[in-house]
Amino acid sequence: MAEYDLTLEGLIHDLRNVFETIGDGADLLANDPKHARLAATLCRSVERGARILSSFVEQSQAALDLELIVDHSIVFTCDFLNAVKATPIEFVRGIPADLRLRASAAAWERVFVNLFLNAAQAMPSGGTVEIHAAREDGGVVITVADDGPGIAPQNLERIFQPGFTTRAKRSGLGLQIVQSVVERNGGTVTASNRPAGGGAQFRICLPMAAAEGTD
Repeated sequence: MAEYDLTLEGLIHDLRNVFETIGDGADLLANDPKHARLAATLCRSVERGARILSSFVEQSQAALDLELIVDHSIVFTCDFLNAVKATPIEFVRGIPADLRLRASAAAWERVFVNLFLNAAQAMPSGGTVEIHAAREDGGVVITVADDGPGIAPQNLERIFQPGFTTRAKRSGLGLQIVQSVVERNGGTVTASNRPAGGGAQFRICLPMAAAEGTD
């Protein structure tokens, strides 16, 4: 049986080898027009994996471009929905170009991917997700809203609890992970229904210490 280096550095080294193998396979698939789309999806997934590994290596606290983080999260979400043959959803963004977040890019991608997939599951026939961000009251407020059926009132207080889910065959951990990342960075996240029409809305409030503009 093969022996593995279970240190963080060893695991990262082994995973990079795995990603390299997948990337080589994607390059081969790209030569066949029938598999070009799958090859592109695999390449983007490898790139996302590499970003996650880099975040563990660097543990960087540098300010990160929120617009770019959201873009990466949208691409991954679209690739995932395509891979599972789910109905695509549309994205509408309203994010200032100079707005940045601190902490791990991979962690923030998990936040947005989980929110986007949660919205997609609530809209099996398709719909729109809106992402807006702005500076408010000395901090930053980010909202992610969909035009699905909304959240049942009895579930609003339980929605971030570990294991809570309204869907069969789901772990119920996605929104708890969102809350964990946000709170670890000094912020809060709340769930509600959109005041004008149907749909769920998640509001992330972060102190300026967790965000930084280029002004």
